[in-house]
Amino acid sequence: MSDPLFQPLKAGAFDLPNRIVMAPLTRCRASVGRVPNEMMAEYYTQRAAFGLILTEATAVTPKGVGYPDTPGIWSAEQVEGWKQVTRSVHDAGGRILLQLWHVGRISDPMYLDGGLPLAPSAVQPAGHVSLVRPEKAFVTPRALETDEIPGIVEEFRKGAENAKAAGFDGVEIHAANGYLIDQFLQDSTNHRTDEYGGSIGNRARFLLEVADAVIRVWGADRVG
Repeated sequence: MSDPLFQPLKAGAFDLPNRIVMAPLTRCRASVGRVPNEMMAEYYTQRAAFGLILTEATAVTPKGVGYPDTPGIWSAEQVEGWKQVTRSVHDAGGRILLQLWHVGRISDPMYLDGGLPLAPSAVQPAGHVSLVRPEKAFVTPRALETDEIPGIVEEFRKGAENAKAAGFDGVEIHAANGYLIDQFLQDSTNHRTDEYGGSIGNRARFLLEVADAVIRVWGADRVG
């Protein structure tokens, strides 16, 4: 009897040849302008035999970055860079989804042209900015105004649209690990008193709006 790990699997719109899924892994290898490059294409193509590849977290807006040299999906140059990745993976027989990301408060003005990181509430993260020496404490973020939130939902939608233009097979929404969407979900980081705070239904509103917007681009069977 063959190992179930290597048996085919139907998952949403995908007929996977095996059940090995590559998790998103931040590599910090993008070129100037956070543009994907040939090294990234080679990296993902080397893993094309997996049933499904989920890319490293990819920012949907310049205001959503918090690490050096992570890729983006908001510019035409980034879309072109990702095209070489998806083309190479597909030529090798693989399937690849883009992970859509906004770090929220887990950033620093050095990455944001001097601006403050954005968050549901002005709650300073514990710890230090990643990969910066000497160590630098996180700053207190700026709480988003209610009327700013639809614009971020639109940035996720546009990122999903750009991912389709770049040749991806679908997308995954990064909604965990203390980044922006998770910051809305957790009552420790969401102290809002509007429709995006308080009850779990309200705290989940931003995630659900993002999911609805992305599904309108891709269909529910190609969104994780």
